[in-house]
This record gives sequence, C-alpha cells and structure tokens, in this order.
Amino acid sequence: MSYLVLSGSLYPESRSRILAEKAVALLQTQAVPVEYVDLREFPLPLCDGDKSQINLNVLKLKSIIARAQGILLAGPVYNYAVNSALKNAVELTGEVWNDKVIGFLIAAGGKNSYMSFMSFGNSLMLEFRCTIIPRFVYSTADDFNGENLPSAELQRRLKELTTGLIRYTKALRKNQINS
Repeated sequence: MSYLVLSGSLYPESRSRILAEKAVALLQTQAVPVEYVDLREFPLPLCDGDKSQINLNVLKLKSIIARAQGILLAGPVYNYAVNSALKNAVELTGEVWNDKVIGFLIAAGGKNSYMSFMSFGNSLMLEFRCTIIPRFVYSTADDFNGENLPSAELQRRLKELTTGLIRYTKALRKNQINS
C-alpha cells in the first residue's frame, strides 16, 4: 500500500496545507509509504483537453497518483466548492484516479460550507469509482491555535482520518484481491 497527500491550495499561508503536512507526519508515524505533493511547488497548466495532457508536471503527477492506493486531498473552500487548482489536477490526470480511496482535508472560512466538497467527491466516485471516506476533516480558523497550529481536537480528527485511510485502503485492496 502506498499513500499520497495532495495539497491543492495556492495561498502562501494556507491552513489546508498545514492539515496536509500534519497528515503526512501522522501517516509516517504509522510506518506506511507516503508521498506529498504541494501544487504550489508543482505548477500545472489549465486543462485544455489537448496539449496540457503532455505537460511534464502533468505526466509526473499522473505517475505519483497511479502509485497511490489511498489519497488525502487537502484544499480550501472557495464559493462553496473545491478550489480550481484541485479540480484542475483531477481533470488533467483523469483515469489514474480509478479505484482510489479518497479522504478530504478541508479548510473553510466558516462553518456553513461543510458539505462543499461533496459534489467533488461525487464526481470522483461516479467518474473514477473512487471510494470516498465518509469521515473527513473540516476546519475553520477557530480550529487553529496561535501560530496556525491545529487545536487538540483538530489533531484528534486528523489522526482518525489518517487511520481510517489506511483501514479503508487495506480493506478495499483485500476485497479486490479476493474477488
């Protein structure tokens, strides 16, 4: 099993990136192979359905996603939806998302957009047959203390999600092997 944490925020002081980095650290303490991609350091073209598909960073990202069985997607909520950078990454990489286990790490401005990632999750589920972990981490600024450090409660929820990612991925993989 290998895992990927993909940070989709392009904002320099992103709270969702903090969640992503904490998730990587938690996965590493559980002794599983994990890769981390920060889209700020991985510039992608806008998906045009043509030449963008052969961009070197797109090809590299496809390879990274293809290796992972379980993926945590970290991103902000913009206008009650996933940000465009994450959506663009999925549009560019397409079929390598098939049959992945997906979890969400969400940073939002307020408490009212907690279902904002559901349409994104539905598209991954319907288009690529991804398994979406029903428990996700949704956070607001109130979940961070001082220097943008996650509160104890937020850290507990991050641990639950990373543990769940491993459990779901192993169970799904075992089921695929046995069928």
